Amino acid sequence: MWSPSDDALLAGLGAGDEEAAVAFVRRFQHRVYGLAVGIVGDAGLAQDVAQEAFVRAWRHASTYDARRGPVITWLLAITRNAAIDSVRMRRPQPIDPESIAALHLPSAEPHPDALAVLSDETAKLRKALELLPTEQRRAVLLASYLGRTAREIGEIEGIPLGTAKTRIRTGLIRLHSALVMEREA
Repeated sequence: MWSPSDDALLAGLGAGDEEAAVAFVRRFQHRVYGLAVGIVGDAGLAQDVAQEAFVRAWRHASTYDARRGPVITWLLAITRNAAIDSVRMRRPQPIDPESIAALHLPSAEPHPDALAVLSDETAKLRKALELLPTEQRRAVLLASYLGRTAREIGEIEGIPLGTAKTRIRTGLIRLHSALVMEREA
């Protein structure tokens, strides 16, 4: 059975041919969705990104130049850009660092001696964290446990980037000093 080329399907998509559009989407949907989910890390959001990529391909079908590469390369570049746009538009989800500090993470059932050392180290860390001013403790927890950047912490806390960096750095220095003093005591 004859199958139209990728170029022909794209031309049909751009011309408004419904059958070509359906065939185009069916041919590339798995690769487009796979790339989107790989970048955004969320199945629902990846579906939205894939749909946006196909809409952009339809709108810009006339700009495709076969001399610059195959249709799939062009379409995946559109998908990548749509996924990156989506990730950039996501707002940081505020999470109270105090709730993270209260988490009791499950262990892989370590040896009782290791568990005692771990419990002792955790208690020392909690004690050292409690010595930090609240704003520094929040900044350290957001950066260390949630992996937030200084820019994201600034947005979450409503403070300038420089202030966020200072809180993280000062908090980590104080935390380190408190742990060293505890170790030497």
